[in-house]
Amino acid sequence: METLLTSQVFRRLLSHQTCSRLRFHSSISYGSPLNVPRRRHYRSNKEEDDDGDSQTSSWQQRTDIFPPDKLRDYERFPMVTADALRNRRERPRRVKMLTRDFVEDSLYNPHYGYFPKQAVIFSPGEPFDFNNMANEPEFHKLLGQRYTSFEDTLDGDVPNESRQLWHTPTELFRPYYGEAIARYLVTNYKLNNYPHHDLLIYELGAGNGTLMLNILDYIRDFEPEVYARTQFKIIEIASSLASLQTAQLSSPASSKGHAEHVEIINRSIFQWDTFVSAPCYFLALEVFDNFAHDSIRYDPFTEEPLQGTVLIDSVGDFYEFYTKSIDPVTLRFLRMRHAACSRPFDHPLRGRRWLRKLRASLPLAANLTVPEYIPTRLMQFFGILREFFPFHQLLASDFHALPDAVKGYNAPVVQTRYQRRVVPVTTPFVQQGYFDILFPTNFEVVEDIYQAVTGKLTRTLLHEEFLKRWAYVQDSATKSGENPMLSW
Repeated sequence: METLLTSQVFRRLLSHQTCSRLRFHSSISYGSPLNVPRRRHYRSNKEEDDDGDSQTSSWQQRTDIFPPDKLRDYERFPMVTADALRNRRERPRRVKMLTRDFVEDSLYNPHYGYFPKQAVIFSPGEPFDFNNMANEPEFHKLLGQRYTSFEDTLDGDVPNESRQLWHTPTELFRPYYGEAIARYLVTNYKLNNYPHHDLLIYELGAGNGTLMLNILDYIRDFEPEVYARTQFKIIEIASSLASLQTAQLSSPASSKGHAEHVEIINRSIFQWDTFVSAPCYFLALEVFDNFAHDSIRYDPFTEEPLQGTVLIDSVGDFYEFYTKSIDPVTLRFLRMRHAACSRPFDHPLRGRRWLRKLRASLPLAANLTVPEYIPTRLMQFFGILREFFPFHQLLASDFHALPDAVKGYNAPVVQTRYQRRVVPVTTPFVQQGYFDILFPTNFEVVEDIYQAVTGKLTRTLLHEEFLKRWAYVQDSATKSGENPMLSW
């Protein structure tokens, strides 16, 4: 029944403009080092996006049309969290949730979430021979051919029009991308911890496990004395991906003896409760973008923030409300950002106050600003690093900008895949588990928040700058001199 319903929804979505591929620029940041390097919604029958608000004394409702009055439902439906829904096998109805809980439930619920149930990571097979390619366009042509071949093989086993297939630079540029990370880790380990401590590496969200294998292959082949003291621990929330990573280690051709150096921990980092006293390196590559965010809108006259919640009614439709009651996590983030961020950043209240008030006074103007999406879950992640991994060094990489985002500041891209085409939509409030929801990362803000939470020093680099320092860039260069790994 759900498959039929899904097909009907995707056919409707395809009436919207689609794009065949998304490409983003990454930033890498590291400090102490903080090296800050990256998914599905079933659309409701109504379009409930953008602005146009009605207000009572304590809440806001956002819609472009005049929906049924949901205030009564909002007052009587219980507030639930993503944690409270983890054991539910069906998507909730007749509840309300904070935006961050809705996003987290949509992406990570074990029974219907995007990552545990839908995501498939592309593997190109043999590594690309960049040195024998004429130029970067030839690389993209070959990549498209391998993508088609990979999905043809999957469809030969189990046809699926709505397969959620995506890729990472680790897979496309292996082993060179992983080897660059390995050189960085080994160099800093030898400078700071060797021989007094083991090389302890944690990777958050390891996908197919390819980065783990590439790092361990490099250390074993070029740093055998370090390899003997290397421990690699994966923290993976999705049981399906944890099983895939375990299978990689069970295959002699892939693992090549690495199993005794690896532990796969199938749990959420936000449930972590084990103190790690040893120095360690924490890898979070293309992870921040899928951390849940809260939505905030501001009164344009008083500049008072209001926090977003989503109401799910008895038939599964979504209605967004804004309330003056700010939960403690969101309030802490807003206060910390105000105190810690010294550099200017884009947000709804930036700009001339008189002009904002004038626009808000015009006929039919919205009574709140456009939404701002703030990385509250990321702040909590930094708190876990401070509390349980006090001697960590964080290496992370992610997108600093995304095309086709929904309306708002620091707003996410919400997209799915149907008949091998990417289908973006215009709201994050879509049927849970069918859409990827990924946010850009403002590294200037994140760097200041990280320093405020952990007390550690940081450094931020562009993706290309980091790879020029640590990769053998000639390995991924084409005959024309173009380098797909640097320009990705």
